[in-house]
Amino acid sequence: MHIYQWRKSSYSGDASNCVCLAVAPDGAILLRDSKVPAATVATTRRAFRRFLGAVVAESFEPGPT
Repeated sequence: MHIYQWRKSSYSGDASNCVCLAVAPDGAILLRDSKVPAATVATTRRAFRRFLGAVVAESFEPGPT
């Protein structure tokens, strides 16, 4: 099992509820919630860059209510 170097979001400050990110040996981006560290989401660098771009641009479509 690989030990990942998790990094906490700089926006989290001293809070214990934050998003953490790590890079897997194959280059995949891993994300987890600090409250549930065993549950991770893996994505590609390209998809993560597109996601961050959409967050910054606030270009998400509203979902169903």
